Amino acid sequence: MSRTTVTLSGEQVDRARIDALLAEDTLLVLEDCDLAGADLSRLNLQDCAFIRCAVSETSFYAANLARTRWQRCRGGHADFESADLVDARFDACDLNNAGWRRTKLASVAFRGCKLTGARFEEVSQLGLSFEDCLLVGADLRRMSFRKAVLRGLDFADADLSGCDFREAVFEEGCSLREAHIKDTRFDAADLREADVGGLKLSNAKQFAGATISTRQAAELVRGLGLNVA
Repeated sequence: MSRTTVTLSGEQVDRARIDALLAEDTLLVLEDCDLAGADLSRLNLQDCAFIRCAVSETSFYAANLARTRWQRCRGGHADFESADLVDARFDACDLNNAGWRRTKLASVAFRGCKLTGARFEEVSQLGLSFEDCLLVGADLRRMSFRKAVLRGLDFADADLSGCDFREAVFEEGCSLREAHIKDTRFDAADLREADVGGLKLSNAKQFAGATISTRQAAELVRGLGLNVA
C-alpha cells in the first residue's frame, strides 16, 4: 500500500508536528520550512524530501534518513550522528560544521555542497561520493577515496590523516593546500590537476608511484626546506 504524500511549505516545523504526520504513515515533502534547532532524533524519515529547508543546529541523531533527498538546505552545526543516510542525496546544500559521527553514509552523494568544518568520524562510507564540494577544514580521517575520480573537491586545511587516496585521480578544481596528511596514502594517484601548496611531506613513500607535474614537484621540494634553482 503506497504512502500518502504530504507537502509542508513555508512552515516552522517542530517534532510534535512531524510526529503527528508520521503517525498517519505519510511521506513528507518539506519545502522552505524552518526546522532550525528542532529535535528530530530517532524519527523514521526515510524517503522524505527536504527542499530549501533551514536545519541549523537541528538534531537528526540516530534518525532513519535512508533514501532522503536534500536540495539547497542550510544547516550549520546540524547533527547527523549515528543516523542512517543510506542512498541519500544532497544537492547544493550548505552544511558547514555539521556532525556526521558514526553515520551510515553508504551510497550517499554530495554534489555542490558546502561542508567546511564538517566532521566525518567513524562513518560507514561504502559508495560515498563528493563532487564540487567545499571540504575546507573538514575532519575526514581514515576515509577511503581509493581509485576514486575526484572532481572539484577543496580539501584545503582538512584533516586527511590516514586517508587512502591510492590510485585516485584528482581532476581540475581539487585542492590539498595545507591539508594534514599524516599516514595518508597517495600511491599511484594522479595529482597533476590538484593544488598541493603547503603540503608537508613526512614520508616520501606516501607518494610512491604518484604522478605530479614539474610545478608541483618544485612546490613539494620547497616544503622540505630545499631551494629549487
